[in-house]
Amino acid sequence: MLFSSLTFLFVFLPVVLFFYWIVRPQLRNTVLLLSSLFFYAWGEPKYVLVMISTILINYIGALAVDKYRDKKILAVTLTIICDLLFLFYFKYFDFFISNINEAFHSNFGLLNILMPIGISFYTFQSISYVVDVYREDVPVQKNLFKLALYISLFPQLVAGPIVKYHDVAEQIEDRQVNYEEIVLGIKRFIIGLSKKVLIANTMGAIADNIFNKSVDELSAAVSWLGAIAYSMQIFFDFSGYSDMAIGLGLMFGFKFKENFNYPYISKSITEFWRRWHISLSTWFKEYVYIPLGGNRISQSRTYINIAIVFLLTGFWHGANWTFLLWGVWHGMFNILEKATGLHKDSGVRWKECLKHVYAILIVLFGWVLFRADNITYAWAYIRNMIGLYDTTTYLKFNSYFTGFDVFIMILAIVFSMPIASNLLSSTSENFWKKNLLNATLIILFIISVSFLVASTYNPFIYFRF
Repeated sequence: MLFSSLTFLFVFLPVVLFFYWIVRPQLRNTVLLLSSLFFYAWGEPKYVLVMISTILINYIGALAVDKYRDKKILAVTLTIICDLLFLFYFKYFDFFISNINEAFHSNFGLLNILMPIGISFYTFQSISYVVDVYREDVPVQKNLFKLALYISLFPQLVAGPIVKYHDVAEQIEDRQVNYEEIVLGIKRFIIGLSKKVLIANTMGAIADNIFNKSVDELSAAVSWLGAIAYSMQIFFDFSGYSDMAIGLGLMFGFKFKENFNYPYISKSITEFWRRWHISLSTWFKEYVYIPLGGNRISQSRTYINIAIVFLLTGFWHGANWTFLLWGVWHGMFNILEKATGLHKDSGVRWKECLKHVYAILIVLFGWVLFRADNITYAWAYIRNMIGLYDTTTYLKFNSYFTGFDVFIMILAIVFSMPIASNLLSSTSENFWKKNLLNATLIILFIISVSFLVASTYNPFIYFRF
C-alpha cells in the first residue's frame, strides 16, 4: 500500500487514526502493531512471515546478549549473521549466481526470488536494536510486541527513514499525542505528498522517457535533461516519502529524525552525505565506520574505512554493479576531499561557488550510474553528456517535455533550496501568513488527490531497495 494512494489516504489512515485516538493509551501500541502488519500484508501477505521471523530472531538474540554477557559477542554476531542471511537470500542470491555463471561459464539456475518490500530498511533497524543492547545503550526489550512494533511500524517500514532503536526506545514505552503535533504531522504529510505526486512523478515521467531510449537516440542536451530530471525525481520522491513518514509519526506521537537537509546546496560530496539520506549515513557511521576505527587510527586506515562504508552503501541499494560503482564513485570523492581538505569552507565566495558546481556535477554523474540498467549504458550516457558520444538520429529537445513540465522543473529547483523553508518559518508567528499557508496546503492536497485520480504513474523509487 502506497502513502500516495487513495486507499491509504481515505480508508486505511482515517480508520487507523480513529481507533488509535479512541482507545485507551495502553492499547495504542496494539492498534499500531496490528495496523502495521495489515499494511505490510496488503501488498505481500506471504512476506509478513519473513518480517515476523526477523522480529523473533532479534528478540531471542537480544535476550541472549543480555543474559549471557560473557558470550555476548557470539550472541550478537550470530543474530546479525541471521539478519544478513535473510537480506542476502532475498536481495542478492540471484545476483551472485548470475555473476558466477558469467565468470566461470557455469549454468546454475536462478531462483527468480522476489524481494520483500522494505527488507533493507527493517533489517538495518533490527541490527540497530541488537547492537544497541550489546553496547548497553538501551535495556533489552522483553516485550515481544513492543519490539515487533519498532521493526514493523508502518510510517517508516518500507522506505525509511531508518530509525535506530535508541532514538525511539522511550517513545515506544510512553509517548504523548497532542493536538498541535497532530496538526503539524498532517501539514508535514501534505507537503511530502505534494512533493511526491506533483514534482517527483512529473520529473520521473521525463526521466523514464529519456533513460528508456538508446543513447544513440539522445542528443547531449537531452541527456543532461534526463540526468537533471532524475536528480529531481529521486530527491522529491524520497524526501517526500520521508516527510510523509515523519508527519505520520507525529500523528501517532513519534518523533523521527530528519532524513534530508537540502543536499543539492552542498559544496562538497562530504557535505552532500551529511544532507542526503541522513538516517542511512548515520547508521553506517555508528554501526560500521566507528567500529572499524573511524578516523582514530591512521590516515590510511581512515581512507580504507571510508571506502568500505561507501562500497557497502552502494551494495545496500541493490544487486547491480551500477549501485556498487555509484558507491565507489562517492567514496572516491569523499576520500579525495579528506586528503586535500576540499570539504572545508575556504571563506572565499567564488571558491565556494566553484565547489558547489563541482559537487553538483559529481552528484549528477553519479545519478546516471544509479539510474542506468547497466554500466555500459551509464558510460555511454555520460560520454554523451560531455560530447564524446556520436549520436546521429534523435528527437528534438522540446519533444521530451511540455510547458507544464518546465514549470514543475523550475519549482523543483526552487524547492530543492531552503527558500521555501525560510518562508514557512517566517509564518509561524503571523496570523495572516499562517492561515495563508494552511489554505495553500489544503489546495495542494486537493490538487495532489486530483493528480492521483487522473494518473497511473505513482512508483516510489526506494521501495525496491
